[in-house]
Amino acid sequence: MAWYVGCDVGGTFTDFFAFDDDTGRCCVHKTPSTPENPGAAILEGLRDLCNTQGIAPDSIARLAHGTTVATNALIQRRGAPVALITTEGFRDLLEIGRQIRPKLYDLKADYPQPLAPRHQRFEIEERIGAKGQVIKPLEDAAIDAVVARIVAAHERGEVEAVAVCLLFAFINPDHENRIGAALRKAAPGVDVSLSSDVQPEFREYERFSTTVLNAYLQPLVSRYMAFLQRELALQAPEAKLGINQSSGGLMSADRACVYPIRTALSGPAAGVVGAGHIGRTAGRPDIVTLDMGGTSADVCLIRNGEAGVDFDQSVAEFPIRLPMVDVHTVGAGGGSIAWFDRDGLLKVGPASAGAEPGPACYGMGGTDATVSDANLVLGRLSEDGLLGGSMGLDKAAATSALRPLAGQLGYTVERTAHGVLGIVVANMVRAIRAISIERGHDPRQFALMPLGGAGPLHAGDVARALGVGEVIVPVAPGILCAQGLIVSDLKEDFVASARTLMGDDAIDGMAARVDGLSRDAAAWFLEEGVEETARRLDLVIDMRYVGQNFELAVAVDQVEGEDRALRLPDVAHMKQLFFDAHEQSYGFHNPDDPVEAINFRLTARGRLRKPDDAAAEVVGDGGPPTPLGRRNVYFDADDAVDTPLYDRSTLRAGAVIPGPAIIGQLDTTTVVHPGDRITVDSHLNLIIEIAP
Repeated sequence: MAWYVGCDVGGTFTDFFAFDDDTGRCCVHKTPSTPENPGAAILEGLRDLCNTQGIAPDSIARLAHGTTVATNALIQRRGAPVALITTEGFRDLLEIGRQIRPKLYDLKADYPQPLAPRHQRFEIEERIGAKGQVIKPLEDAAIDAVVARIVAAHERGEVEAVAVCLLFAFINPDHENRIGAALRKAAPGVDVSLSSDVQPEFREYERFSTTVLNAYLQPLVSRYMAFLQRELALQAPEAKLGINQSSGGLMSADRACVYPIRTALSGPAAGVVGAGHIGRTAGRPDIVTLDMGGTSADVCLIRNGEAGVDFDQSVAEFPIRLPMVDVHTVGAGGGSIAWFDRDGLLKVGPASAGAEPGPACYGMGGTDATVSDANLVLGRLSEDGLLGGSMGLDKAAATSALRPLAGQLGYTVERTAHGVLGIVVANMVRAIRAISIERGHDPRQFALMPLGGAGPLHAGDVARALGVGEVIVPVAPGILCAQGLIVSDLKEDFVASARTLMGDDAIDGMAARVDGLSRDAAAWFLEEGVEETARRLDLVIDMRYVGQNFELAVAVDQVEGEDRALRLPDVAHMKQLFFDAHEQSYGFHNPDDPVEAINFRLTARGRLRKPDDAAAEVVGDGGPPTPLGRRNVYFDADDAVDTPLYDRSTLRAGAVIPGPAIIGQLDTTTVVHPGDRITVDSHLNLIIEIAP
């Protein structure tokens, strides 16, 4: 018997999803997060999971972990003191950036100060050219001088990590490698990040920013990983720790210590992977996810079972150039606080009550009115509480928190609570429009999949606002990020920048780049112990018209198992693939204009054991099950409706439930509006048909 456990750390709760490789049994668990030390909640929750579910700790073979440590460190500016070594004359590149205002209509808004202050940015005499040629050699004396300054700063406690970012190091990394080797020898207690290792791509500012962020996070994440590995070895000695990446795949804890910036969107990426898996098994590969937790809501568009990958995102206002699942985040969660702006209008979020003290209804000292308080006042949440009744909710406290807002508006508490929900729904609708309508996709052609503890509470309202006709609620939506970790594969991304004009004579040089990436992937497969039958390679080339400033990622080839090696199509075929992508993105293409390749990207995946996707046996005649009770629920601002209550665990495949209804379970509550209808499918998902 071998158990595989997924663990996702959120702002309010830490979630677990476990399955037994032998019997196929799955179980879930939630425990309150411990923001000061996220690892404490993991270890305590894992211990409780084993005790309550009868799991032998030494039978756990893998713990897949989605972490917020890197994200929180960037938001709260709790990383390590970091220095930067760069080419002479480029000390201020981090501050110059792209000279684009962060907020178009706010003339006073500015980007955050660089994490490497100016006095900790050191220049070195050297220069690599745009073709990788050495223009100015790097002398040993120059290396010794800059290393001595770093060592002195480290001894004064001013530097714990160093980012080395030299011009065109992504083409010729020799100078960076020499500086890195000297630093590691002279200052073994200092973490070193080389831009040619972190992300060897062109665009200097983004490469510099990403490398500095990686160095800034290295000491903190390394300490966290060391603690987690040490304690996990004592608690579950056979468990191999895997860390989720922002691109939606697992890597080893040791690799996460080297490249912590890859975990910046670890949790949301896991939810998207899990949603794609559920959508495929439910026969609905085109979905929009709505992952609403305690602090924020993440939305993502999934087509044909695959989420898009973005290479230019920002975390805590810092630009990052790395492959990341294309997730859009808005400050809308169960803990989002309702407040009045200077214009006298009611706003909800982005400030959140978080896990401590939490919403007023948690009874932990919170006094601000939040989205959760509004749901409780309207009867959408039960006073019996969360986590299967183990965490009671205080309706009187929620009412008291909302009463000052109601007094200022001149409304009843219930109408005010309904307005709070309307505002938070509008915030999420805008986020979904940004990833769908603004990119040429009609959300009405997608199903909406709510995730997180608060997603199913609001999915009906969001679907109505968008004109979406179907909502899919997975078996464990509040724990789907943890489940996504279980269905994730090992993954590693390789990239090589080589600007190449797409002519008939280009194929040999392009093939050489692909061969080099394939060798890197083969070495990674061996290092991770991935069987040949479990291997997959995806080749993508970033292309653009000559003179364009940005590229389009064009999928070129894919191989699985041991069938064959990657191969490039002929140039004419690759150009046609680019024309098709350009037509889809911009509505036109010109087959006569010259095309160039910029980046060659190879993604290596190692398939891991996953839960079976066997459908459940359809039980019963499709009639509605017997409700456990009833209570008054406000679906509009003024009138309550007598609504049946159901326990999700009692629903069987084939059951049909007409709205209104409230369906409770351990990790979330699903609200079904009057006129809507639920069908439980063969995988026990709730398929909600939204009334026109």
